[in-house]
Amino acid sequence: MLAGLATLAALLLGVGVPQAAAASSLPCDVYAAAGTPCVAAHSLARALYSSYSGPLYQVQRASDGASANIGLLSAGGYANAAAQDSFCSGTTCIITRIYDQSPRHNDLTVEGAGGAGKADVGAPADALPVTVGGHQVYGLEISAGMGYRNDSTSGVATNGAAEGMYMVTSGTHVNGACCFDYGNAETNNKDTGNGHMDAINFGTECWFSPCYGQGPWVQADLENGLFQSDAGYSKNTSNTGTGPLPFVTALLKNNGQNHFALKYGNAQSGGLTTTYSGGEPTASGYSPMHQEGAIVLGTGGDNSNGSIGSFFEGVMTSGIPTDAADNAVQADIVSVGYGGATGSTGTLNAGSEISLRATTSCCTSDYVRHQNNAGVLRALTSSSSGLDKNDATWIVRRGLADRSCVSFESRDYPGDFLRHYNFTIYRQPMDGTAQFRADATFCPQTGKSGTGTSFASYNYPTRYLRHYKYNLYIASDGGSNDFDSATSWTDDVSWAVSSPWAP
Repeated sequence: MLAGLATLAALLLGVGVPQAAAASSLPCDVYAAAGTPCVAAHSLARALYSSYSGPLYQVQRASDGASANIGLLSAGGYANAAAQDSFCSGTTCIITRIYDQSPRHNDLTVEGAGGAGKADVGAPADALPVTVGGHQVYGLEISAGMGYRNDSTSGVATNGAAEGMYMVTSGTHVNGACCFDYGNAETNNKDTGNGHMDAINFGTECWFSPCYGQGPWVQADLENGLFQSDAGYSKNTSNTGTGPLPFVTALLKNNGQNHFALKYGNAQSGGLTTTYSGGEPTASGYSPMHQEGAIVLGTGGDNSNGSIGSFFEGVMTSGIPTDAADNAVQADIVSVGYGGATGSTGTLNAGSEISLRATTSCCTSDYVRHQNNAGVLRALTSSSSGLDKNDATWIVRRGLADRSCVSFESRDYPGDFLRHYNFTIYRQPMDGTAQFRADATFCPQTGKSGTGTSFASYNYPTRYLRHYKYNLYIASDGGSNDFDSATSWTDDVSWAVSSPWAP
């Protein structure tokens, strides 16, 4: 008892916050100790209570419609992604349920039709592989038309009650469509008026001008507006958004009466930054709030579902957490090591981190990298920037269309893969479609030049990954396109699989 009181005192005073992030004190343990218990705790990646040992999410496979729960490797630990891989082997799976780890059992299922969108579909279960805590797990990759919801919850704030919430998301998979939200929404899937939502929004949609920078921004979706302040628009000229951080902590607190606050942090390092802390919106209906208590993930309150986004974990609390508790939770998130090294390098085995070097005599210091969403060939040296090295590092994944082949996931854009479109190579987010899976799958074989490895396109097997004038294509040995030129073709399609440039 004394130890528990000491922990609570430390949180409230902000003393010893880094220690509070130890593995024995996970986010919902921290919030409970601070007097603001979780009423919802969702994650595909890990437990959010140190004692939790139940399922994280449910998948359904396409081949026979069967379902399976995906749980943890151990209580308080990380997702058993191997169980998903085994269950979904030879077919594809979608995520049909995200379990609430809190005692409230506020599970999320695929969202039905709403005032602004038809019924959603489940997200592909394998679209967002990521390393967390040294373990291979999966996140939730939302494309337009996907979303999750629970309209009949327990314990979630209603009618002006106080609450807090956070989610770990990504700044690399965003757009300006409405609305990538996580939090409190209407119970009828319709817009029922100002103040009837209280959810974190993350994206590049600027509802109230001016917004500063390019985003994406952490905003409050309080219905009929994405708010960066009580006036709606940003009053904080330094809030230019998170930029393309691969992992972002987004946080919202609202006392339901006269105050809300927004924070964000790099989920891989450092603390939280407060971008707004002040009064509720000055327009009518927001003070007090009129929350209805549903939980939404990936769409707006009326199922506006044009947004894209990534979700790894998130919780909602009863009452407003202290800043010290928020800091402790952020420290725990950082300690997890989202996007850390896979532990394997330099091979074509699944999970290995690699770089691909050209073997043509002109270009033996050049590597495959992404730039402005396209695949290109660029020179790299030990003195190259960290950005360039990250852009030239790829994680080998089992082929999205054929597990005997490979796909290449971007190291610094989680869930984005190399794929071809009109024979040109791009870096794009995996949307779960059969077309994307085929376009992003390459089958290794002995290098056509007699050295290295060549990668045949899965759906155009006579075409191979090739560099031509420093751009990347799938090219045949002779053909009507310039990049099909037979000159140096065998060298241009032969690659050296090397250790990754990124640490």
